[in-house]
Amino acid sequence: MTATALITGASAGIGAAFARYHASKGGNLVLVARRKEALEQLKSDLEAQHGINVHVFARDVGTGAAAQALYDDVKAAGLEIGILINNAGFGGRGNHIERDLASEQAMIDLNVMSLMTLTRLFAHDMAARGQGYVLNVGSTAGFMPGPSQAVYFATKAFVNSYSQALNEELRSKGVKVTVLAPGYVETEFAKVADLEGTKLTRSGATAESVAKIGYDAMLKGKLIAINEKALDFAMNWVIPALPRRTVLKMISKMQAK
Repeated sequence: MTATALITGASAGIGAAFARYHASKGGNLVLVARRKEALEQLKSDLEAQHGINVHVFARDVGTGAAAQALYDDVKAAGLEIGILINNAGFGGRGNHIERDLASEQAMIDLNVMSLMTLTRLFAHDMAARGQGYVLNVGSTAGFMPGPSQAVYFATKAFVNSYSQALNEELRSKGVKVTVLAPGYVETEFAKVADLEGTKLTRSGATAESVAKIGYDAMLKGKLIAINEKALDFAMNWVIPALPRRTVLKMISKMQAK
C-alpha cells in the first residue's frame, strides 16, 4: 500500500494535482488548505474514484505555531504520514518598500517558517521509522535574486538550500528529501501575485505535468527536480555565468507590467 501523503495547499493548482496523482497510485491522503468546500469536493471525488481514505484539515498553516498545531492534530487522529508535500506558498509583485509589510511577513511565515516546521516535525518521525519522503515545492526563483518579488525569490532560495541540506542529512536514515523547482505554472499563483500580463506569465506548464515530475523525482530520491530541460540548463549553467547586474535587470523586466 502506498504511504499516506499529507499535502498543504491542496485545494487547487499543483497541490490538487499532487493529490490526484497520489490517489491514482492507491495512496491515502491528508489534505490541508483554507478552503473547506474545495477540499471536501476533492475528498469526495478521490474517494469515489480510487477507493481511498482522505482526511481534510481546513485551516491556515501560515505560521510556525499553526504548523505545529496541524502536526499535533494529525498525530492525535492516529495518522502516520509517510509522504510530506509542502506545496502551500504565495508571492507578490512590487517594489519591496512599497508593498504591505504584513503581506511580506506573512509570505516569509508561510513559505519558510511553516514549511520548515512541518518538515522538521514529520521528518523526525520518518527518520525514527527508517523511511519516508519529503517534497518541498520551491521554484526556479530560488536560483537567483528577484527584483519586483524580492521576498518571494528569497523564500524560495531558502527552500532550495534547506531541502538540499536535509537530503544529505537524512539519506542515511531512510528519508528522501527533494526540492521541486518549476518555472511558471498556470495556476492561481499569477493572479494572487499580481503577475498577470507580465512576460513571466505568457506561457507556463500545467499543474498536472509539474506535479507528476516532482512526485516521480521524490520517489527516486532526486535532489532537485526542474520541470523543463531548458530551464534546468539555464539555472545550472547560464544564470550562474551571467553578470549579476544582467540577471537583476532581466528578472525585473520579466515581471514588469
